[in-house]
Amino acid sequence: MIRFVGLRKEYGSTVAVAGLDFTIEQGRVFGFIGPNGAGKTTTIRMMVGLLAPTAGSVLLGGNDIGREPEAAKAITGYLPDHPFLYDKLTGGEFLRFVGGLYGLGGRELERRSAELLAGFGLTERAAELTETYSHGMKQRLALAAALVHRPRILVLDEPMVGLDPQGVVALRGLLAELSAHGVTIFLSTHTLNVAEALCDRIGILDRGRLVALGSLAELRTRAAAQVGPAGGDGSLESVFLAITSPASAPADGS
Repeated sequence: MIRFVGLRKEYGSTVAVAGLDFTIEQGRVFGFIGPNGAGKTTTIRMMVGLLAPTAGSVLLGGNDIGREPEAAKAITGYLPDHPFLYDKLTGGEFLRFVGGLYGLGGRELERRSAELLAGFGLTERAAELTETYSHGMKQRLALAAALVHRPRILVLDEPMVGLDPQGVVALRGLLAELSAHGVTIFLSTHTLNVAEALCDRIGILDRGRLVALGSLAELRTRAAAQVGPAGGDGSLESVFLAITSPASAPADGS
C-alpha cells in the first residue's frame, strides 16, 4: 500500500506539489499523469526519499519514507526517468551489485540475476559493459535492477521511454503479472494508452495539484460534466485533455 499524507513541496514562493492526500491499495496499478512540469517527478522523488518534502509524508507499506527510510526502501523498487548505470560494469555485474545493496548474495543472487537477464532478453549481452548497450537495453537493465529484490511496491517514472513496441508490450505484460501477485505499482507515464489498459485508478496532476482521481469510468464522467458528452471519444487521452484544459481551471488558477 502507498499512502500520501498532506504531501507538499515548495521552492520559495513556487508550489511544486500541493497537499497530496490519497491511498493506493495493495496490488493495484496506479497511473499518475499530467502535463510536463506538473510535479510528477518531484512527487516521485519525495516518494523514494531523494527529495525532502516541505510538509507531509509518504508511507510505503506502512513505513514513513522520511522516518523509516531503510524499511521503506527495502520493499520498494524504483525506476527513475533517467536511470543511472555504471558504464564500466557488465550487465550481470550491475545486477549483482544492486542485489548486494539489498542484502542478496551467493547462489540466491546468481539465480535471481540470471532469471531477470533472461526475462528481459539480456542474457547474451550480460558479459558486456553497459556502456555498449542501446538506450532500450539500458532501460530494461535498470528495470531488472529495480526488481532484483522482489519489491512489494514498484515506482516507475516514464518506464516506456526508449523501449521499442515489443518492449512496451512485454512491459505491459510484466506489470499485469506483478500486480496479479500483489505488487503495488505507481506508474508515471505520458503513454496514455498503456495507462488506460493497465491502471485500476488514475490521478491527474496539473500545476502541482491533484485535479482528478478515480477509475477511468469515473474520470469520463468528470470530463463529460466539464465539456459535455460530445467533447471526446471516451479515451484516456480525451479525458485528460478535457480535465486539464485551461477552460477547466478555476478562475483564480488554483
